[in-house]
Amino acid sequence: MAFLKFNKSELVNLSYSLKREIINANKTGAYCNTSIVTCNTRRYHGLLAVPIDKFGGRTHLLLSSMDESIVLNGKQFNLGIHCYGDIYEPRGHKYIIDFEADPAPKVVYKVGGTMFAKTILLVPDADQVLIRYEMLAAPAKEKLLLTPFLAFRDIHALTEENTSARKEGWEVANGMAWNLYDGFPDLNLQFNTKEVKFVDTPCWYKGITYSDEYRRGFDCREDLYVPGHFEVEMSEGDSIVFSASVSEIKPVGLKRHFDSVLSKIPPVTSYHDQLVRRSDILIRNRGGRKQITAGFSWMQTGLLRETLMALPGLTLYSTGDKASFEEILDNLIADEQERLFHKTTQVEAPLRLANVLRQYVEFGANEKAVWKKYGQTVKGILQSYLPGRRSEVSMQPNGLLWAQLEGWALSWMNAYIDGRPVTERAGYQVETNAMWYQSILYAVEMERKYGTDGEFVAFWSRILGLVKENFQAVFWNQRAGYLADYVDNYGQHLEVRPNMLYALLGDDIPVEPEVAKAVLQVIDNELVTRRGIRTLSPRDINYKGVYEGSQRERDLAYHGGSTRVYLLAPYVDVSFKMKGPSFLKKAQWLVEGFYEDMNKHGVGAFSELYDGDPPHEPHGAISSALSTSALLKVDSIIAKYEEEL
Repeated sequence: MAFLKFNKSELVNLSYSLKREIINANKTGAYCNTSIVTCNTRRYHGLLAVPIDKFGGRTHLLLSSMDESIVLNGKQFNLGIHCYGDIYEPRGHKYIIDFEADPAPKVVYKVGGTMFAKTILLVPDADQVLIRYEMLAAPAKEKLLLTPFLAFRDIHALTEENTSARKEGWEVANGMAWNLYDGFPDLNLQFNTKEVKFVDTPCWYKGITYSDEYRRGFDCREDLYVPGHFEVEMSEGDSIVFSASVSEIKPVGLKRHFDSVLSKIPPVTSYHDQLVRRSDILIRNRGGRKQITAGFSWMQTGLLRETLMALPGLTLYSTGDKASFEEILDNLIADEQERLFHKTTQVEAPLRLANVLRQYVEFGANEKAVWKKYGQTVKGILQSYLPGRRSEVSMQPNGLLWAQLEGWALSWMNAYIDGRPVTERAGYQVETNAMWYQSILYAVEMERKYGTDGEFVAFWSRILGLVKENFQAVFWNQRAGYLADYVDNYGQHLEVRPNMLYALLGDDIPVEPEVAKAVLQVIDNELVTRRGIRTLSPRDINYKGVYEGSQRERDLAYHGGSTRVYLLAPYVDVSFKMKGPSFLKKAQWLVEGFYEDMNKHGVGAFSELYDGDPPHEPHGAISSALSTSALLKVDSIIAKYEEEL
């Protein structure tokens, strides 16, 4: 039995089913993403989107959808579904009786005495999607019509009818191919059988509307080119396999290939299995080069902050893959020399490397070998924060880091409205300085144990002492009972945010034990929810507890109350350190909610963020690297304490 299923009453209810999405991705960076009733509700939705090297590796949507129709006794039943303005036509969802998410998305339709199924499968190592069509029951021989909707556009854009599109296709083995514009790869639509015929009836379907984009206030309508349709006769028990690929394939053996790919998908019998499966699709290996994709469908691949934060969870805590851990980290360091050592608007991001390496050693890597390989990088990062090295951030005489660049949000809280940051946080940022302290501490410890640079140890030991001496004095507010979020020329800014959590990470922290206890109590009381950690306390006048509405309203909520799943990893780590095994039941309770939500938003995936207010609905990227990684890390911590009890 499938791990995730939906019944007919759920599927035919569009207000329910259109909010549930399937997402498949592979190692090449290709993806397939649509709703569970295969109605596209976002500009990012489609059956085959692929990175295109000629366009700088940006992902482009080639095949938007494939409409199925069944012709029985001269009457045509359309199983597809599209939105035009506020009208859905055709309304093929009314024929759906079943949906299974694993091992691959499978939709079952019933039209009178006919039962028909389609299973969608993304090939793991090619820019190719396969669909198996099965006639499960049929009172007589029937005709299946398959109508492709072509996009050929950047996933962030929309297209409209134009005279530049090359409408003419050409025959390939058991199918047809098209290439609408220069620079794009060919899109080859092929079948395993020669019995499929193509009927040439070219036209543009105009005004297709993406309801999610409309709801968010974005451009939401586009025109898609439909060159015609394929048709084939099928009887009960028949099946055919369709392939959409950027390369022409040999149709012989297409069915066997489909079965082989499907059989190699690991079974999902637990929530941990699902986490592992989701972690796998977030690691891209295009051209033999491994990188982490921050999230699907619209987030980028190879980002500095997101890669460092997600790397341990997606490799070590997922499958124990140390080789991939180092390969991805090596690629990141090679790609991000400018941000690591010279200039970045993510001022704390380079400082996250020390924590990543600590986790690697804790997982079992040889500490001496790790420092030998990465020590110079860590030391170079520290040197880059000294006065005069960076324009956006610099160490001050008190040893702390001051970050300021007019009009820029120099932290992970980097939403903008009308070109201005929502949370600029210029000055001393609490999390940046906590990571600064831990990075210096790590470098001094490692160089003292395994290095030979006595001058480095002496200089940075002095800086470490300065930071520890001044950190609590700058950020602690005795009256409020917690750490300031940031401090500028006007003094402490006392918004209750989760950034102060980072001051509690590690065995040697820059605050006194009683201060740490008080800070954790405030976080517990005001920020912890069953769907992650709030980005702002509900007591704050600027708190926005629901991530909905216009772009402006969502941007105000993005770091103004919505929760972050990834913050659970440091929170659970700190809580176990300070509370011990007594925290186990709460830790288990904190993650159970995400498994309850696996049939929401991205089906079987783990969302980027949630509403700060109950019932804490999911939002953002439907499959987030940070969320998946954090839940894997928390899962590992919980398992450790469960074994000890």
